[in-house]
Amino acid sequence: MNEQTLSRRLERVAAHVPQGARLADIGSDHGYLPVALMLRGSIEAAVAGEVAQTPYASALRNVRKNGLEDRIAIRLADGLEAIEPQDRISAISLCGMGGETMCEILERGKHRLDGEQRLILQPNGGEPELRLWLMRNGYRICSEELLRENRFDYEIIVAEPGGAVTYTAEQLYFGPVLLQEKCEAFVFKWRRMLRQKQQTLANFERARDAVPEEKTADFNRQVAWITQVLA
Repeated sequence: MNEQTLSRRLERVAAHVPQGARLADIGSDHGYLPVALMLRGSIEAAVAGEVAQTPYASALRNVRKNGLEDRIAIRLADGLEAIEPQDRISAISLCGMGGETMCEILERGKHRLDGEQRLILQPNGGEPELRLWLMRNGYRICSEELLRENRFDYEIIVAEPGGAVTYTAEQLYFGPVLLQEKCEAFVFKWRRMLRQKQQTLANFERARDAVPEEKTADFNRQVAWITQVLA
């Protein structure tokens, strides 16, 4: 993967960045996403934020190699602290980190959110917690995707400020849009997850030490939800 050929996962993230957006890519790693979008003429400007020195230096090299120093700002900063008011950011992407970490970044950086930006999020796990944060902070989930790449399932959650919105526990778990559409990748993922959770419950029964009732009840609830969704 490089700025010319994004992974399938990042290509799908790129597809949700509006044409002409001013993008902040937080946790940008090599800066592949903003550089690729800029080379395609898809965005007006970008900020690539990195908290670690090594990926920051890598993104800096990539931007310079492509002669985009005047269009993409590379900043060594923690989360949304990479964004300045004068950037006039209209879209924010966070990719490849846990949903809980994304919640922490968004919560710490709330003062950098102006109530207008689209959030394009690709968490590695912790999707229900991330959806809960969005719901509690007035973001409406307008699009979701699920794709499988290199034997991993990836979910992309796109949210926009939209006032009060309420999701059920099942919608937070599966994703409101994914639950409605039930695409092939969705069915494939949850069939596999159902087998795994049923196996875990069987292991609980055979365990020497008693498994807390609350944990068993939570797994039983998830199995019931998945079974109902797949019916």
